[in-house]
Amino acid sequence: MDNIYNSVVEALIFASDDPLTPAEIINAIKEIDGSDSEITEDDIEKTVDELNIKYDQNEIAFTILKIAHGYIHATKPDHAKYVGYLSTEKTKRRLSPASLETLAMIAYKQPLTKPELESIRGVNSDYTLNTLLEKNLVTIAGRAETVGRPLLYVTTDEFLKYFGLKQISDLPKPREIEEIMKDEDFLEQKRRIMMSGIEEKAEEEELQSELERDSEIESELEEDNENTIE
Repeated sequence: MDNIYNSVVEALIFASDDPLTPAEIINAIKEIDGSDSEITEDDIEKTVDELNIKYDQNEIAFTILKIAHGYIHATKPDHAKYVGYLSTEKTKRRLSPASLETLAMIAYKQPLTKPELESIRGVNSDYTLNTLLEKNLVTIAGRAETVGRPLLYVTTDEFLKYFGLKQISDLPKPREIEEIMKDEDFLEQKRRIMMSGIEEKAEEEELQSELERDSEIESELEEDNENTIE
C-alpha cells in the first residue's frame, strides 16, 4: 500500500461517527482511486498500528480503537473526566424540536414579538421562549410600537456561535434550505436526530413512570404506618 493512503485511512476513521471496518475503508478508497488500487485489510491494520504508535510517541490526546469489527477515533482514558464534563454541558444545551422551530422563526423574522410568533406557530410559546432566553440564544431588544407594546425578540452572538455562523446574513436562504432538505446526507442526519429524540422521549417516560411508582409506594407505606399507629 502506498504511504499516501496512511493519511487517507486516518481521515476516513476520523470522519466516521461509527466504527469503520477495513472493508469499508478499502471500498471508499477504491471508489475514488479505482478498483485496481492495491490495498488489503492487513494494510489497514498495519496503518492503524503505526498511527497509534505515532500518537503515543507524540503524546496525542486520542487513539484509534478497534471495536465492533472496525476502527474509531477516541480520546484516551486519561482525559475521560474532562470530555465527560463537556459532553454533559452539551447535553444540557440540546434544543427540542419546538425550541428549534421557535428559534428559526425569530432568526428569519427578527425582531419578532411573542404574539407574532404564536400567530405563526399556532401554539403558546412561553416555555420555549424562556428556554431560549435561559440559553442566551435570544434576547429582548425593546418593545414594538403596537398595541400593548409587546417585547421584541432577536438572536444573540451566542446563537451565531451555536450554529457556527459569522453573521446572521450567513443563514441559508429559503432556496438553499430546499436543496439541503433534499440532500441524502441531510436526510440521514435527520433520521438519526429523530431516532435520538424518540429514544430520549422513551427514557423520559420511563423515568416519569418510575417516579410515579415510587410515589405510589411511598403513599402506601404512609397509609400502612398510619393504620399501624391507629
